[in-house]
Amino acid sequence: MTPTTPSPVLLLAGHWLGAWAWDDVLEHLGPAARAEALTLPGLDPADPLRRTRTLEDQVDAICTALGRLRGSPHDAAVVVAHSGANAPVSLVLDRHPQLVHRVVWVDSGPATSGSAAAPDLSPGVEELALPPFAVLAEQASLEGLSPEVLETFRARAVPEPAPVLRQAVELTHDDRHDVPTTLVCCSIPSAQVLELARGGHPMFADVARLTTVDVVDLPTGHWPMWSRPAELAAVIASTAG
Repeated sequence: MTPTTPSPVLLLAGHWLGAWAWDDVLEHLGPAARAEALTLPGLDPADPLRRTRTLEDQVDAICTALGRLRGSPHDAAVVVAHSGANAPVSLVLDRHPQLVHRVVWVDSGPATSGSAAAPDLSPGVEELALPPFAVLAEQASLEGLSPEVLETFRARAVPEPAPVLRQAVELTHDDRHDVPTTLVCCSIPSAQVLELARGGHPMFADVARLTTVDVVDLPTGHWPMWSRPAELAAVIASTAG
């Protein structure tokens, strides 16, 4: 039997992070994996238009990357979306589900139509910097992150453009629910995530509408690419085949 070629993998980190956030995971995936990480528009510190980048810019960049990764028209990719990358990835799934073989949500999940990351952000704010870690820890678990990792996080974090945070995610096509999905549950156990989804919690409401879902518990904080990179890489590799 001829071995199958693994699906290409596109890695997308959440707010304040670029492709560099996946370096440890990529090392564990190894050179045989058809994997690459993408810095979303608005998170490249060298971009002079960084503060004005929008979700639409991010969607376009993801679609361009998926097109580049495809070896053939049937070669759809595994898209790995961490945290706040769920907004642009949900839009890609809504508009171009045929481009995605499977989506892997890393301590995240599909966005709910009409939701925005920070809809009430003051009009005068152009960007949102990484908050102090004491404040961030009230929003997301820092479990497993060493002082050295936190120092790197602080040094390399890029402020999130305000347009990305304000824009509501408008979703109109139910086909997005049919894209095979893996939920990697880290800071919230899978049993709780599924209970919240069944209860209609706005953060997880679309999980209940997915037709094909695998659930993986990877207990750690909100940034498993740093706290448990080998285990996360193994999960990703298993989804790519």
